[in-house]
Amino acid sequence: MPDTLTQQEVNSKTDPSVSKQYDNETPKSQQIQEFYDFVDSKKIGLLSTFREGVGPVARSMATASRRGPDFLFLANVHSQKFADLSNNPSVQITFQDSSNMDWASITGTCTTTSNSDPRIKELWSNGTKAWFGDLGDGKHDGSASDPRMTLIEVKAKYVVYWKHTVGALGFAKEVGMAALTGKVANTGVTRELKEQDLESARKETQA
Repeated sequence: MPDTLTQQEVNSKTDPSVSKQYDNETPKSQQIQEFYDFVDSKKIGLLSTFREGVGPVARSMATASRRGPDFLFLANVHSQKFADLSNNPSVQITFQDSSNMDWASITGTCTTTSNSDPRIKELWSNGTKAWFGDLGDGKHDGSASDPRMTLIEVKAKYVVYWKHTVGALGFAKEVGMAALTGKVANTGVTRELKEQDLESARKETQA
């Protein structure tokens, strides 16, 4: 049900749509697992780099692998995102499900590797070739050994995600009632995973 806006929230300059849905109750271990479940169901997200003189620049990227809270992407070293990363290794990854409004945002630090990284062969699939092309020189062929084939690794520092708690009809009813009554819609939970939470999750993965 919609929640009542309080004078204290206004005085403290609190965003009620965030504070009333902020999840302080669910154990962090469950929050992390449900984060994993969500991002694993979305094979493609937006990877945003920061370009000097422009700001954030996003592009669609298929996740090659998730290892704990961290992400790996195969990419063409000739793409402009590598120039962005050489100037600023900070990145953001976002995933969204338009069917239920669930979303996740991962802020992290990026490292890139050369084509000699053995993980490239582990992660490469035949479909990857479609994005590289084959020059016909026996070298630039879109294979795992193509010198353009490079690995981007994102180490997560901060995660925030929102998970729905009502279905489509419940969402419409909740928003409609809130608009009519002056209350605040409550349709899901907002969860934060901070650096210490992510480090604990990383250690669990490595154990």
